[in-house]
Amino acid sequence: MEEPIDVHVASDVTDEDASLIKPNANQNSTIAVPKVPGLISARYTLAILSFLGLMNIYAMRVNLSVALVAMVNTTLTNHSSVCPTANMSHTPKNGEFNWDESTQGQILGSFFYGYVFTQIPGGLLADRYGAKLIFGLGVLCTAVLTLATPFAARAGYQYLIALRVLEGVGEGVTYPAMHSLWGHWAPPLERSRLVTITYSGSHMGTVLAMPISGLLSELNFLDGWPLAFYVFGTSALIWFVLWMLLVHDKPSKHPRISDVERIYIESSIGDKDGVYSVPWWSMMTSTPVWALVITFFCSTWGFYTLLTNLPTYLKVVLGFDLSQSGFLAAVPYLALWCVMITSGHIADFLISHQIFSTTTTRKIFTALGLTLPGTFLVFTSYVGCDHTIAMTLLTLSVTSSGLNGSGISVNHLDIAPKYAGLLMGISNMVGSIPGFLGPVVAGVLTEDMETFQRWSVIFWISFGTYLLGTMVYVCLGSAEKQPWAMDSQESSAITHQDINPSVQNDAGIINA
Repeated sequence: MEEPIDVHVASDVTDEDASLIKPNANQNSTIAVPKVPGLISARYTLAILSFLGLMNIYAMRVNLSVALVAMVNTTLTNHSSVCPTANMSHTPKNGEFNWDESTQGQILGSFFYGYVFTQIPGGLLADRYGAKLIFGLGVLCTAVLTLATPFAARAGYQYLIALRVLEGVGEGVTYPAMHSLWGHWAPPLERSRLVTITYSGSHMGTVLAMPISGLLSELNFLDGWPLAFYVFGTSALIWFVLWMLLVHDKPSKHPRISDVERIYIESSIGDKDGVYSVPWWSMMTSTPVWALVITFFCSTWGFYTLLTNLPTYLKVVLGFDLSQSGFLAAVPYLALWCVMITSGHIADFLISHQIFSTTTTRKIFTALGLTLPGTFLVFTSYVGCDHTIAMTLLTLSVTSSGLNGSGISVNHLDIAPKYAGLLMGISNMVGSIPGFLGPVVAGVLTEDMETFQRWSVIFWISFGTYLLGTMVYVCLGSAEKQPWAMDSQESSAITHQDINPSVQNDAGIINA
């Protein structure tokens, strides 16, 4: 790692930027957030393109949840909705596939069978060889397979399941790769906002995919539902070209980054070149790592339950037609996107102004991001057919989960920025298990009996996992950089801290 640099760019720091500088009483210097020449900084260009990349990824992931409602012939099942239909004048199209609830659950969950297996390889490859290409190829693979989805479905549901497994393989590398990329690009005092901007793209993809897929599926052109796959697959191909042209693995490799920004980033987190080795034993016996992994599993159970089943719940239980359910299913994720962006700025403010420590901030946002969604979700199944209250509670449940963006979602970068991609791969691998278990459990519980009582069981299971995750993370979680993730220079400085009062600031830099 390069020698840490204390950056003082007083002439380039605006009043707004200066508000981010919070001197530590024990420090002899501070790190300023510099004003970068040009229209937009390299790190925020990365944030925007990352946002668009994850937007495409999630659009290709969730479009099947909506399109499947149009693909299946519901006249062959006992599926009059529990509640009176919200639009009696609309006659929905009958799909061409005779798939029961169990088969639909297998199709929806099959994506995660592939997704779970490439998380750790994705993190290792990105950390070792560079995240730009790994992330880009993951999206490209998913785009090509998305375009082929209609052909696979018409060949048989077994082929569709196989294709979705392969899509999961492609997408499985994306989140670990993105975390690895931010390990090189995200200064600690901007970490929450940059990462939440990026990962909020997944929810914007959901916001766009659900209503657009619903509208496209209702068209007569090309039978409607295949358009949901053609449109989003093509969009991802266009994004891939821009990504490969404009993004670079590290500030030191970026040909257009200003010297001011490069020095600021590298002095905050270091230019992490050198021999790459993984301290597997230390990592696997680390309490903060286990707390993060367990909490990830608990948080994704409820999230994936809604992500894959919400369109079906809105249509089959609450009685909304396909075009309505697509729009209504998107509303909670639009609100979630707003909360996620806002919470990132709030979290960075709390940390940079030393109102709370980084660990306390992560625990507050994680606790709220788990307990609130679970509570609102349980209430949903007890309001009956009151569409307004039901949609309000569902929206609040999904929206409040966005607080996790400033909690566990960024915690990997806190405890081990050098291994952030690998840690995200491990936690997301475990967190992907609910992706294929959730739809199967929902399909079994609601087989030929879509009732509020059956859905109440599904929602209570989600509440229980949310509560477990909250207790584990509050008791065992941490945002302190772990000893096994430190460079020798950092470890040496901390070892001699009592003799020579050098301290480590929030950015992980030792100031002597």
